[in-house]
Amino acid sequence: MVWLRRRGVMGETLYKWLDHDGKPGNRGTGVWNRHGKWMPAITGTLIPCSNGYHLYREQDLVYWILPELWQATYRGERVDYGDKVVVREARLVRRIKTWTERTARLLACDCTARVLPIFEAERPDDMRPRQTIETARRYAAGQATRAELDAAVAAARAAWAAWAAGAAGWAAVAAAVAAVWAAGAAVAAARAAAWAAWAAGAARAAERKWQEERLLEYVRHGVDVEPWPLAPATGADSGDS
Repeated sequence: MVWLRRRGVMGETLYKWLDHDGKPGNRGTGVWNRHGKWMPAITGTLIPCSNGYHLYREQDLVYWILPELWQATYRGERVDYGDKVVVREARLVRRIKTWTERTARLLACDCTARVLPIFEAERPDDMRPRQTIETARRYAAGQATRAELDAAVAAARAAWAAWAAGAAGWAAVAAAVAAVWAAGAAVAAARAAAWAAWAAGAARAAERKWQEERLLEYVRHGVDVEPWPLAPATGADSGDS
């Protein structure tokens, strides 16, 4: 992959994902200062994934989801590399308060809802992944208990373990299993959903683009984002006549 050294784009907003303890996660090290102070300057050559502070553009966010999202800035040298930006000096500007455990869970549910029809086309009588999404959404809204959520994921995992059909449907139910958790599973659900779309013959890149834009909707509007609709159920357990 080609490295591109640049000075930045006028008006561009950059971000940083962090764990709850201020650590960067994603195999990163150290602890970030949450009070707006500049992090110590990196010495030596900037090397993606090895030496430098890693920040993200809007289109990169969906690939690195963690519990906390911060707006960040930098000064000095910058290297653009794939789905990240590597810089010598950086600091956090403000926390994005619309990104929470709730919005992370809702994003995971949306990604899964997009590919649920792939699973149900092959297993129309198995409502467990659908019920998992519904329960996860109710839990996010404070309308379901943790026990109900745990029961839903256990059922989805049973469907996953018992099912040996095509790769597309397998990935779709894997996304449903992931959707009950929060930030860590949002990225897992997104990956599984993109894989399901690709395995079903759809464009993986197009699905990823939709995910990028959907995450930004939650960043901008929080829980006011309208949930992605579940396609009507057509199986024997759906209640249809």
